[in-house]
Amino acid sequence: MTDLNFEITGKYRERDVWKPFNKVIVAPNEKVAEERAFTVIGSKHRLKRNYIKIKTITPTNGE
Repeated sequence: MTDLNFEITGKYRERDVWKPFNKVIVAPNEKVAEERAFTVIGSKHRLKRNYIKIKTITPTNGE
């Protein structure tokens, strides 16, 4: 099965401020894309999952 591009938007909490983010994740399906977004943002900013809120997950064409 081929991987798809998913655009994920949401916000994460940094100290007392919620900051927006927009990521493009390559994954086989929407659920895996969501998990990878939690992993990437959590590891980059040293956050637990309850400090990351995903608003939308939309499949995109191309890169």
